[in-house]
Amino acid sequence: MNIHTVATQPFDDQKPGTSGLRKKVTAFQRRNYLENFVQAIFDSLEDFPGSTLVLGGDGRFYNRQAIQVILKMAAANGFAKVMVGQGGILSTPAASCLIRKYSAFGGIILSASHNPGGPDGDFGIKYNTGNGGPAPEKVTDAIYAGTKTMTAYKILEANDVSLDDLGETQLGDMTVQVVDSVADYAELMESLFDFDAIRSLIRSGTRLCIDSLHAVTGPYAKEIFEQRLGAPAGTVQNGVPLEDFGGGHPDPNLVYAHDLVEVMFGDHAPDFGAASDGDGDRNMILGQNFFVTPSDSLAMIAANATLVPGYKSGLAGIARSMPTSAAADRVAAKLGLDCYETPTGWKFFGNLMDAGKVTLCGEESFGTGSDHVREKDGLWAVLFWLNIMAARQESVEAIARAHWQEYGQNYYSRHDYEEVASEPANQLMENLRALLPTLAGQQFGSYRVDFADDFSYTDPIDGSVAMQQGIRIGFTDGSRIIFRLSGTGTAGATLRLYLESYEAQVSKQGQDPQAPWLS
Repeated sequence: MNIHTVATQPFDDQKPGTSGLRKKVTAFQRRNYLENFVQAIFDSLEDFPGSTLVLGGDGRFYNRQAIQVILKMAAANGFAKVMVGQGGILSTPAASCLIRKYSAFGGIILSASHNPGGPDGDFGIKYNTGNGGPAPEKVTDAIYAGTKTMTAYKILEANDVSLDDLGETQLGDMTVQVVDSVADYAELMESLFDFDAIRSLIRSGTRLCIDSLHAVTGPYAKEIFEQRLGAPAGTVQNGVPLEDFGGGHPDPNLVYAHDLVEVMFGDHAPDFGAASDGDGDRNMILGQNFFVTPSDSLAMIAANATLVPGYKSGLAGIARSMPTSAAADRVAAKLGLDCYETPTGWKFFGNLMDAGKVTLCGEESFGTGSDHVREKDGLWAVLFWLNIMAARQESVEAIARAHWQEYGQNYYSRHDYEEVASEPANQLMENLRALLPTLAGQQFGSYRVDFADDFSYTDPIDGSVAMQQGIRIGFTDGSRIIFRLSGTGTAGATLRLYLESYEAQVSKQGQDPQAPWLS
């Protein structure tokens, strides 16, 4: 086996966002495109020769081919070992689990999260550091700088490695260890949650419907819910990962997870429903004819955390992304905890968790997690809800309504304008920024503006500053309007509008039939 140094030229479109580099599959299939970015990752790292790398993805189209390339490049660049999920499968939280459990140097995760898959769909790649979380900006900036000056990459000339057989093989001087994709993650879940109580809940007649949307969590959900927790076969639907996600959109919301919604809002609905996204880091929670918003889910998990064994000693603090509703803030205030408002992007939570500042964190985009890993974790959130239900012996709706009665309700909605032209979208944001100084104190009907700003964040741990993270218009009653450009798409710009209104009166609380995800 020989190491080849292959001459190449830089690409001008390899700037990673908060979730890594995401492009159409056809972009990654261009000659040297994947190789250039992978080499830029390796070139940005220091002191890694002889160490271990974790590798896997969500099973979407091009996952297997990309893994073979990355394995040969890892061997050529000096890694001693790569742990890869069987079949190339690793959910994002499971990859973080492996990095942390086995003290790996870092990991490469192949996913475009909730974006569609298939030959004409999306693909993505990101690097996670040794804490198990997404690379911070100083690393992604270094990767991007490398892509702009790339002239060659290193790759081993070798046959492909079998990804389906557990065990170790040699690739040049590097060991490739194909590991069970599920076992370590499932073991971690058993250490956090009261599986006996959840088993009893299921045996008592509580019916579950778990939708994996033909994405990565299928094997995890079948092992945990149907095998370890004893739910009947068929509890997990759409449980086989497919390269095109069965032609669906693996985004766990009430629009794209429509099969689950029809079940949970239909006659004879199960007691509990949940869905996960393409790479397994997002979740949606449903009761019978009842939807829990992601913002509320974070707040309700926080309020009930000590009912769960892994969190019985209490929380260090709570963090939420800026667009996420302030429901969690109210829980933190009552519990005497710090609550941090961060930019969107899980890496901002990582610093807080590493420093012991927070235990729970979440985003309004269906992502919730804790310091057990350094990624949001869809099935973790599902198990948290089931553990709360088992401890309280109450339904999803009863838990939610009791929470609103105690803390008040933050009505919340998000409107997405996808694949809009980038230039006018950016101009809109500039026009809004120009208006900010004139808004404070203005009266709009019964609403009075308390503050208006362009959110910036100074990291309390490393002092880094993130500017222009979204336009916030806050009102004196706690209501908010937020405008933000998102970086999760692969074409044009995505403009998000968030609307939030606080309601303390119990008689006015309940699901909002005008919420866009229910209409």
